[in-house]
Amino acid sequence: MLLAAGLALWSAPARAQGAEIFKGADLALGEKLIAEHRCAQCHASKVGGDGSRIYKPQGRISTAGLLRGMVEQCNTTMNLQMFPEDVTAVAAVLNRDHYKFK
Repeated sequence: MLLAAGLALWSAPARAQGAEIFKGADLALGEKLIAEHRCAQCHASKVGGDGSRIYKPQGRISTAGLLRGMVEQCNTTMNLQMFPEDVTAVAAVLNRDHYKFK
């Protein structure tokens, strides 16, 4: 509950901006970080298969800001030590490949 409240508060300004928060994001860096941090393997351990079922565009991630917030949550929980621009790059790749927020 507390985590959800924190995520909602952190994401509020980004939510208003839509997918514009990904403008200028380094997609190549995002792809590299996704591979380096083995995101697909972690997701597969949670949902099975290749892990792609974790991405549910019609589910709880309904805005670009919430998507970025979820990547930040993974960054914090997994102690990945990514910088804010790294988190944005990863979220931009996920948006491009799975969510497609405008």
